[in-house]
Amino acid sequence: MPASQDIQKRKNHYIASFGINFLTHPKQYKHWAIKIEEDIAWLGLNVSESDTLGDGYQLKLNSYDLGVDIELNDAIQRIRFEHPSIRCVIIHSLNERVFCAGANIKMLGYSNHAHKVNFCKFTNETRNAIENATKNSSQTYLCAIQGSCAGGGYELALACDEIYLADDGSSAVSLPELPLLAVLPGTGGLTRLVDKRLVRKDRADFFCTTEEGIKGKRALEWGLVDRIIPASSFAEQVMSRAKEVAAGKNPESAAVGIQFTPLNRSFKENSIDYSHLSITIDRTLSSATFTLHSNHTDLPHDLAGIMSQGSDFWPLLIARELEDAILHMRFNEDQIGTWIFKTSGESTDVLKAESLLKNHESAPVIKEIVLYLERTLKRIDVSARSLIAAIEPGSCFCGILAELALACDQSYMLLGQFDEDERPEAFITLTDFNFGSLRMVNELTRLESRFYGQKELLTAVEESTLNRLDPKTAEELGLVTFTPDDIDWEDELRIAIESRAVFSPDALSGMEANLRFVGPETIESKIFSRLSAWQNWIFQRPNAVGEDGALSLYGSGERPKFQKGRV
Repeated sequence: MPASQDIQKRKNHYIASFGINFLTHPKQYKHWAIKIEEDIAWLGLNVSESDTLGDGYQLKLNSYDLGVDIELNDAIQRIRFEHPSIRCVIIHSLNERVFCAGANIKMLGYSNHAHKVNFCKFTNETRNAIENATKNSSQTYLCAIQGSCAGGGYELALACDEIYLADDGSSAVSLPELPLLAVLPGTGGLTRLVDKRLVRKDRADFFCTTEEGIKGKRALEWGLVDRIIPASSFAEQVMSRAKEVAAGKNPESAAVGIQFTPLNRSFKENSIDYSHLSITIDRTLSSATFTLHSNHTDLPHDLAGIMSQGSDFWPLLIARELEDAILHMRFNEDQIGTWIFKTSGESTDVLKAESLLKNHESAPVIKEIVLYLERTLKRIDVSARSLIAAIEPGSCFCGILAELALACDQSYMLLGQFDEDERPEAFITLTDFNFGSLRMVNELTRLESRFYGQKELLTAVEESTLNRLDPKTAEELGLVTFTPDDIDWEDELRIAIESRAVFSPDALSGMEANLRFVGPETIESKIFSRLSAWQNWIFQRPNAVGEDGALSLYGSGERPKFQKGRV
């Protein structure tokens, strides 16, 4: 059988057998090990070759598929919440021969386009979480490299604050995606080289177009690593530096953590139910309705009560449930192109929860909960889905939950009431959380993005903080797109959803990504806009994934045949 036909056969089998669960626990890890030594954590990578998410490949040379990164994401979250006394995290390899060979090439070759793009997006979010922990949680990440560190392995290192390379004549760093696979480094490598590590563009160009990688003194001189260390004293010097980093941090007075308990989650054919979130899927309209419920149980009265509730504390639980739902829908329901956001419950419950967060905002665990909410909302912003808010009587688009409406591409708010519905007219309430605590990847709030360059409008909105904004007022302030009455409500919402279902998904994704992120660029926004757009395109080009493309033929013994036209 020709190599190209065998590849397609394996690809079809891989796609058919693929199923992804984003919930895990350190006791279930197959690829990572966490070792805690006082205020230092060692996060060791030792990939189990046969424990793959799909068929047809093995995870050799510490290469990874999505399953490896799901564990890494879980580990980063748990270190922040369960081990807040940790001041330094060292990412290293438990494989003596290699640090990490990056994303598994066979896996990429066998997976479909949507999975490749979503895989890159998730790994980007995970690496951003490392930088976020260093910036906001006093948990500095160091990377200790012995052996080959290639592609996504080096991109993992780039997410760390400092990189140490063994000076042993063989350990090297490389980004060989372009010469080997005809694709780009998919998890921020290009951006972090020049924007974060300030590598000169000519050196970065050479580095990204050579397969062999760069070792020792040149890697240090070019700024690709921060220190080269003889192999004979590598572990000792890394540990010594970790102790210096940890000692330079301000230890928090109450470094007591919250243990993550398993989420309460159930699946049916067209619905998913969590404790405070439900999702219903309409496959005819390629849409899903997310309904978030405000707290219906007694909230604690103080920080001790929050710690007692632990991961069941409503703001933390809703962040965890929403994050899991977003990831599930991205990967396992890629045909569902429109997400409709609704809320139900009492706004007073949301205000009470926010008051607890505000009153104890200096406590490490409260800071982590707010940061988790921020990261989860960012996942919505960068999801390639059309987002619509439906604000009806009985909803609670207040504060944290109001961010859902502000994140949407269009928002509809019912003017008046439905017949025979005794619930009061819908309203929106903005709080302090809408004006600074929950920022997008461009480092603006969603309100700042909405009213970019229009300070007078933003000021008028800010003056309405804590007011119950009825549909007319919300429309006048520019907070909603349309306010149909009960006669037109169903038709207008249906037309909006139906129109999304008939447009080109590719064109919609491009339009939405361009419109959502105004103003300044950051490393995060570049990765999710510029990089994602280019990689999305390259992953569909025959030079990469065609029958004779580099990614498809890698390891087959056949050389790729490139179409030479520049597009």
